[in-house]
Amino acid sequence: MILWLLNHLSTFSLGLLLVGGFVALALGGSVAARRRFPHLAGGEHNEMVGVALGMFGAIYGIILAFVVVTLWTQLETTQNVVASEATDLALVVRSAEAFPPAERARVERAVGNYVHAVVEVQWPLMREGEPSYEATAAQTHAMYTALQAYEPVGKRSETFYAEAATRLNNVAGQRRARVTMAETSLPGLLQVLVYGGALVILPLTFLFGLRSLRMQLLFVSAVAGLIGFSLLLVMVLDRPFAGELSVSPAPYKEAALAQFWPAR
Repeated sequence: MILWLLNHLSTFSLGLLLVGGFVALALGGSVAARRRFPHLAGGEHNEMVGVALGMFGAIYGIILAFVVVTLWTQLETTQNVVASEATDLALVVRSAEAFPPAERARVERAVGNYVHAVVEVQWPLMREGEPSYEATAAQTHAMYTALQAYEPVGKRSETFYAEAATRLNNVAGQRRARVTMAETSLPGLLQVLVYGGALVILPLTFLFGLRSLRMQLLFVSAVAGLIGFSLLLVMVLDRPFAGELSVSPAPYKEAALAQFWPAR
């Protein structure tokens, strides 16, 4: 459900839906609680409610901060892995420039097929939360085959061949890391704490009584808006390959890899 929302709604629309939904729920719940229990407006339970809100709010804030920092770090790590993979592919192409024309063309063709498979086949699968190693398995094998078919002659060729082989091994490792990151998401227990915690704190605000209905609605709306925005942040960061804020495949189309894509 979350993946579908991220892939079919803009971040702005998702924010309106989530934040607006929480605010509407808070307003409706507060008005309903005030009508059902008119004595709440006197604030006779404010001291107890304030302690409970403070305690739950502190615990929830710590959990939420931990989750957001972890997910943000995960997003940055994913971006670095993608950039590193693309950089190493570009360096394989650069190193192959020292090879004879036929061998160079074979390596470039294999790398070109790989980057197209990553962007056009594997990336949509990762976006849908269904990453597959098999999507680029044949192209990965083809790159190794193209490189292993060349027997370097001379110190210069041997140096660049060794560099290309090293970079290709790095690509294989980063490919695995990228697919693994596309498979991971927030653990179920943390999801319960994050989303369930919001559903615990929000109703508590209904019990905090203020004589002015307008001020009470402003209070619960502010709390609901903050919670809604925090959950929106968790949602968009939890899936690094889905939504508008997802990791882009642009690095596979830049620098030495740009030659494998038609000019715009």
